[in-house]
Amino acid sequence: MPGRHRQLRLQPRLTTLKLIKRYFITGLLIWVPLVITGWVLSLIIGALDQSLRLLPPGVHPVNVIGFDLPGAGAILTLLILFVTGLLATNFIGQKLVSWWEALLARIPVVNSVYKGVKQVSDTIFSPDGNAFRQALLVRYPHPESWTIAFLTGKPGGDVANHLTGDYVSVYVPTTPNPTSGFFLMMPQKDVIELDMSVDDALKYIISMGVVTPPIPPKPTQN
Repeated sequence: MPGRHRQLRLQPRLTTLKLIKRYFITGLLIWVPLVITGWVLSLIIGALDQSLRLLPPGVHPVNVIGFDLPGAGAILTLLILFVTGLLATNFIGQKLVSWWEALLARIPVVNSVYKGVKQVSDTIFSPDGNAFRQALLVRYPHPESWTIAFLTGKPGGDVANHLTGDYVSVYVPTTPNPTSGFFLMMPQKDVIELDMSVDDALKYIISMGVVTPPIPPKPTQN
């Protein structure tokens, strides 16, 4: 009987500890995403604020209104991008861009770096490009496992001369950091196109499989 009475006394304590643990975890689930989101936004805004260095010190917010104004550089960066795009779409702007690229092409090291970066950015950000427009399911790193990849195009150059059959170029990102990964060339028949948006696929990868995308509805049969 003494042991039974001890168990009865311990039950309220265990219940209280479970409630404390539950409240603590609930608080973490609320604050962790907010803190990480704020941290990422502060890094982005801090990086964009560096564009204020393009302005004379006399017109900096700290010298005009007496205190630093976070986000002013981000607004300036967006304004510069908008104006640049606006000017580059007309005839004079296109001529200036062509002249600028021709000038960079004469500088040996700068030419190689600029041309490579421009090709990648044109492929990724172009509305008509196919890079990162399709999520795929591929076997990696061995035939008995699957992972998510992204279609980046088709093999080119002399590489295409050594591949027999229809091949595609894919990018296999790592988790939880999808900015690093592996570039693979795989047979078209070995990749499966997923009915999944790129955003959902990235969330799936970053969360290490915890945040699962919604299951698409099955097509109705007539």
